[in-house]
Amino acid sequence: MVLMVSEEVREAVAAGRPVVALESTIIAHGLPRPRNLRVALELEAAVRQEGAVPATVAVLDGRPRVGLDKEQLERVANEEGIRKLGHRDLPLAVAGGASGATTVSGTALLASLAGVRVFATGGLGGVHREWTVTQDESADLGLLARTRITVVCAGVKSILDVPATLQRLETLGVAVAGYGTDRFPGFYLSDSGHPVDWRLDTPAQVADVMRAQDALGGPGSALIVAHPVPEDEQLDPEVHARVLDEALRACETEGVTGQAVTPFLLDHLVRRTDGASLAANLAAVRGNVRLAARVAAAWAAGE
Repeated sequence: MVLMVSEEVREAVAAGRPVVALESTIIAHGLPRPRNLRVALELEAAVRQEGAVPATVAVLDGRPRVGLDKEQLERVANEEGIRKLGHRDLPLAVAGGASGATTVSGTALLASLAGVRVFATGGLGGVHREWTVTQDESADLGLLARTRITVVCAGVKSILDVPATLQRLETLGVAVAGYGTDRFPGFYLSDSGHPVDWRLDTPAQVADVMRAQDALGGPGSALIVAHPVPEDEQLDPEVHARVLDEALRACETEGVTGQAVTPFLLDHLVRRTDGASLAANLAAVRGNVRLAARVAAAWAAGE
């Protein structure tokens, strides 16, 4: 089999112990060096502190890997030419012997194939603004509609069309629940301004939903656990609104389109908030990782 699962992850999955998948794009493309490697190691350590096994996912030399050692993490963090791989890119990367960091869709697919049920990330991709003109929608949504995995995230990136993304998730049959909240979080913000229909308040409740998914035997879709960044660590909502409006106008003025839009907007937010947006992003990821480990433990324990 082409999938390479580390011995630690393989043994944990086989024994029914808690495992948490982690994506690698935040390491290769989301943070500056050398901070990216420090954060990668910190997130893995946080999973272990909660009693679970971390399974960072990436593709190295054409081999998809679930569970990286320190040397492999260093490659993802420091090697030039590391590509960004969604699930559609995986066959091309494997056949071409390429190395790349996996996005939400790439990570979710490989983790699921390795038998890992819980995945922690920052924010999902979704429906882009001006969708009626561009038809631009993240591949994350379609992949999650057909992959049985639980994703702990801080909602979808606030640069996107949040209500359209929620509607699209409903259409695709992807379950969404707020964790400790009746509001859908907005990545950098605790509240995107939109409600969620369901609320879960404990890891055990999340695990119960996961078991109900299996018992019902319906379509193999994901469960989105929308976990807000703490209010005292969120980006100031007024600053967020002002800078995002600036970024969107700059994007239009400079003619940025397609895959270049998201990195352009995120970079603008980091620069124009003096790094406050990045701090909020990391606060959200840290919280999501710890919650995901607790969910994985509840799932493994049958609580």
